Amino acid sequence: MTRKVLSIYGYDLLLGSIAAFYVFMVPYTKVEESFNVQAMHDILYHRHRLERYDHFEFPGVVPRTFIGALLVAILASPVVFIMNILHMPKVYSLYAVRLILGCIILWTLRFFRIQIKKKFGPQVESFFVLLTALQFHMLFYCTRPLPNILAFGLVNLAYGYWLRGSFYATLRCSIFAMIIFRCDMLLLIFPLGLELLMTKSIAFWKALKSCIAAVLLCVGLTILVDSVMWRRLLWPEFEVFWFNSVLNRSSEWGTHPFHWYFTSALPRSLLSAYPLFLLGVLLDRRLFYYIIPVFSFIVLYSKLPHKELRFIVSSLPIFNLSAAVAASRVFNNRNKSFWKLLYIGMLGSFLLSLGCTVITFLASYENYPSGYALKALHKLGHVANNSSEQWVHIDTFSAMNGVSRFCEMDYPWRYSKDEGILINDFQLRNFTYLVNEHASINGYNCLLSVDGFARIRLQKSLPPLSLMKIPKVFVHGNTRNKEMMQRNWPGC
Repeated sequence: MTRKVLSIYGYDLLLGSIAAFYVFMVPYTKVEESFNVQAMHDILYHRHRLERYDHFEFPGVVPRTFIGALLVAILASPVVFIMNILHMPKVYSLYAVRLILGCIILWTLRFFRIQIKKKFGPQVESFFVLLTALQFHMLFYCTRPLPNILAFGLVNLAYGYWLRGSFYATLRCSIFAMIIFRCDMLLLIFPLGLELLMTKSIAFWKALKSCIAAVLLCVGLTILVDSVMWRRLLWPEFEVFWFNSVLNRSSEWGTHPFHWYFTSALPRSLLSAYPLFLLGVLLDRRLFYYIIPVFSFIVLYSKLPHKELRFIVSSLPIFNLSAAVAASRVFNNRNKSFWKLLYIGMLGSFLLSLGCTVITFLASYENYPSGYALKALHKLGHVANNSSEQWVHIDTFSAMNGVSRFCEMDYPWRYSKDEGILINDFQLRNFTYLVNEHASINGYNCLLSVDGFARIRLQKSLPPLSLMKIPKVFVHGNTRNKEMMQRNWPGC
């Protein structure tokens, strides 16, 4: 029985275990995930009491849809209900929602993987899983509540239907991802739809009717849900499209040169699969059909000045497919003279990928200092007498680098994220603690500090690379609180 389960779900258990490991080792979230993670918290803990939802106080630059957060929260609610009965800290609910999200994304990846097995064979499927496991970003991101990841699940389904030959379903899944979660999926739908038309895989009028029906359904769904949750008539992704594309405001968050995706993001995310995918296109002409639209998607995206790796995470499965075909071909011909050199080089690149993934994980582990700082404060600042409230102010930097509502504790802990306080005005406030990026604040003593990742440093000794860390977040105590000041603190 165990052998049968492993034969059916072995690859899922492998990928799921790696993704779960990332969740348990790095549970906290960053600013890019803040809307969805706060929305999941509010749906689970505030339910119909919309006036208490975080997004009314901190709406963000552009509105986002609640549909993804609502789905994940509903699926996680039985687990969270049991946790509440057992009086477990809310942070365990953060593990729950992230694991549920990971299961959804990996299920969609499983659908795509099954189509790979049917079209290219079980050996290509095996190498696809191996390459995915050796890479860091896809499995690390798949549990993170980003709009890109919610869209990624639908794109995986679209890829699966594409391989299966269900081209209208491919377009509908892509449209759902575009209308609901990420308007930039238009850059993928356009070259994909054009290729399907040029190869006569779809009929124009039938495709048009199918797409219009999908657009109307998705627009109606998002307006219905999000207008209620935001308390105004709203289609979130249209506002995102207007902000990023029409107003071109996204460049305010930094820019990169045109080639950045090809010279930085893809090499870091694909690792050994990067050269292998190029080889795969040369070895199997069928892959041109799948690579061209995805490659075009990245070329089109490169025209936007603001670039982030997460924007192109939906392209990785197709590149991994091409790399898996190349790896399978090299493996099958490994006894031939020229191919033997390629085989040895490929094995070496797998080891190199594993090393890069370990280093990237270690850097990511140190990249959420505020979450670790708040956890340490809760542990060291625990009060036996629950009659006195412990007010904690969390500054903007800390809220962006590891702290969410899931990290908060119940009474006597109270929290503020007021952004309008100047650093010299804190001494006029009666906060018990400050979680802050500044090492020194008048009226407060630094109780502890948490280091964060700064950069990777080359060194002559082994290992050749090391992580350089510097103090990033400081926990300060109010000097007027004598009882708190008498406790033993690590210091800064």
